[in-house]
Amino acid sequence: MSDCQSLGDCDDSRISRIYEYLDGALSREDLADIKAHLEGCPDCAQEHDLECVIRSVVRRSCKEAAPENLKASILERIHGATTADLPG
Repeated sequence: MSDCQSLGDCDDSRISRIYEYLDGALSREDLADIKAHLEGCPDCAQEHDLECVIRSVVRRSCKEAAPENLKASILERIHGATTADLPG
């Protein structure tokens, strides 16, 4: 446990601030505060780094296109499910 956690300084609201920091949603002053905190708190720095990895994977996944045969298979199943559900 880092020093700030033992003092009760790192809680869910601090973690939320890390997300805001990564989103670029903080004022210049808040940005400096969070950056300084991350430099001195290994637990929050680890949370920051993990979130950076997650965001990178999600960003990369959103750029990948599904293979055409997968798209066709999914559309066939959707069409089959909707026509099978129709009355009569």
